[in-house]
Amino acid sequence: MSDSKRLVDLFTAKAKLVSAVVTPVKSLDEALAYTVDVCEKKDACQILMSGCESELSAPAGALCDTKPGKVIVAPDLDPAVFASLKGLCENRGIHCLPDGMRKHLGGIDIGFTIADAGIAETGTLLINSKSEELRLATMLCEVHVCVIKASTLRETSFDAEELVRSMSKDGPAYVAFVTGASRTADIERVLAIGVHGPLELHILVLED
Repeated sequence: MSDSKRLVDLFTAKAKLVSAVVTPVKSLDEALAYTVDVCEKKDACQILMSGCESELSAPAGALCDTKPGKVIVAPDLDPAVFASLKGLCENRGIHCLPDGMRKHLGGIDIGFTIADAGIAETGTLLINSKSEELRLATMLCEVHVCVIKASTLRETSFDAEELVRSMSKDGPAYVAFVTGASRTADIERVLAIGVHGPLELHILVLED
């Protein structure tokens, strides 16, 4: 077994232990099609608000009535890749946005990202989240779909040390280590999924 195959198998096994859905893909186009399929099959995320029964200003009342439909956000993508994703979304009646996440703080169905690396021993994604748009996209969506190239996998966190250092060489960095969907047991020690972030994490391992 090649070292690359061994790392992919280890990463997949560990990621599944924390409830991630791991799927191999052969191309970025296949990853985009997968993302749109997941969005089409899920129920639309709707903004949940309180106070809509009160006397409101016209803008506030309009916000209460807003039903944006399904939304995929995909910041910081190569323009050609985003254009392909947007085209697929338009064919399915799905909104596809590269930015403006603050206007959709309660209504993002899927955040689509590409990881910078992964740690096999823990099934962890490394995402250089230096832009606010990228941070919001991965934190406010119901489903996070992330592509990771098999060649970027490291076996341990120590093996990723130099990469993380390089991300910080030009000043402060914001490197996110993502392991599974959002979860917490802060409330009466009862495990809750999706309180601080996505309900689901889908990882697409790209052969390269």
